[in-house]
Amino acid sequence: MKLHKTRILFCLPLIGCLNTDLGRVRPTLRSDDIHRWMGPAVTERYGEAESAFPLTDEERTLRDLAYPLIEPPYERQRWYSVLNEYGLSGMFLQSWWTYDPADYTANMFADPARSTETYYARLLRDIRNDNVRIGPFAMVARQVSDMDVRRDKSLRYVSNLNPREHGNAVARMAENSLIARWVHQSLMERTYAYNFALEKLVIVAPSPKAAEVERELNHMRALIAQAALVPRGSNGPWLAKAVGAPQPGNAKVTRPLVTK
Repeated sequence: MKLHKTRILFCLPLIGCLNTDLGRVRPTLRSDDIHRWMGPAVTERYGEAESAFPLTDEERTLRDLAYPLIEPPYERQRWYSVLNEYGLSGMFLQSWWTYDPADYTANMFADPARSTETYYARLLRDIRNDNVRIGPFAMVARQVSDMDVRRDKSLRYVSNLNPREHGNAVARMAENSLIARWVHQSLMERTYAYNFALEKLVIVAPSPKAAEVERELNHMRALIAQAALVPRGSNGPWLAKAVGAPQPGNAKVTRPLVTK
């Protein structure tokens, strides 16, 4: 990991070298555990213990698929986006813990376009990119959840576990659950943000494209419901906010602490 950090910092003056044209981190700057930081970050945020266990293949994939669903769409292809991938740019990541539905629209209009149709195309692209990612993430999240159910049951019968091992197992299960809930919260917030942008565009630049965007956004809502990343009837950590509170036009919302 230190080697990768060194290479990234050395590369910073050459801003163009960080990402490919598609916004992905260049293979030479990647490591297998590039998104491992997501677990410690979310457990620290909500007062849970961090697990010292190595990641399973499924847990690693969970984090890799979670990241693009948590990273704000307007943060992609920025000079610091590779630092975000590694969880190194705290000054940028800190803002991800708050939510303002107007941020997406503000960033969209901050990038001038010759045609207002470009804004509709950008909105459609971002919604469709999220829609493509929801299914694969949900599938892996279910696999990890099933694995953790078996792990939890095994804790009752394995007699040679020491307290440290038991604590690490419990912490990893909480970590995996929090990541799935983090993605759920992010997706719900994105639907509010995309809807906010669509409402602005309908007023600023009416277009037949608005109907297409609305259909795609409704499809996104359906995919989130099908994914069921937060169990029905769950109180936390962010379900109450996700289904009601942060409506378009509200002030920034700081995510509440975990409730169990």
